[in-house]
Amino acid sequence: MDMEAIITRVTEEVYAHLTDAQPTQCAAELAESIEHSLLNPDASADMIRKGCEEAGQYGFANVCVSPYYVGMASEILKGSGVAVCTAVGFPHGAASTKAKCAEIREAIMNGATELDLSMMLVAIKSEDYGAVEKDLYEMVSTVGNRAKVKAIYEQGLLTDEEKQRSLRIAVKCGVDFIKISNALTGKKACVEDVNFVRSQIGDKMGIKIDGGIKTAETAYGLIAAGANRLGCSASVKIVTAQ
Repeated sequence: MDMEAIITRVTEEVYAHLTDAQPTQCAAELAESIEHSLLNPDASADMIRKGCEEAGQYGFANVCVSPYYVGMASEILKGSGVAVCTAVGFPHGAASTKAKCAEIREAIMNGATELDLSMMLVAIKSEDYGAVEKDLYEMVSTVGNRAKVKAIYEQGLLTDEEKQRSLRIAVKCGVDFIKISNALTGKKACVEDVNFVRSQIGDKMGIKIDGGIKTAETAYGLIAAGANRLGCSASVKIVTAQ
């Protein structure tokens, strides 16, 4: 049986299991894997407030907000069990390491408990892997054990060698998740990308993926392939099948 057939079969099994459950249970299981993305550049305070309320209502893993809104989201979600995530150095990772570490400290002070750290894409493309590792290591060290860490990995912009070396660095630096980001390419999240990353990092680290995830079927397929978290802006539609 080829890999595509295996993924199709596993997806069908996962989907069947979840759809056989009560609808509320099905939605809850899926919601626990969803990171509710509220990162649009035109997001207003009212939109953030509504998004946080949705995250609490449906039990999403977290809300992802810009650093500007971390304090507000943390206050709204206090005691809800929903984490607050923000991105650091997004999207290129090209700010100085000191600037990104300052951003990390402020985000944690304001209540962020999950951080998506942009790997230094310009250094990767320049084959300066020493700088890539030093930058990520210092960011992870600044976080310490105060928040979960995801290394943002723009797979669609990298060659095979760049992918492999970047992933090795992320593993070495001890991040909790690899985030397969498609923010700079507009590429859709796909099981092939999850399969590739999982083949490189093994099963002891989480995988997050984003990029045009609009349906529960797509979400289940990515989870069946090995993703642990899904970055979604259509989160409510996914869990309510609207």
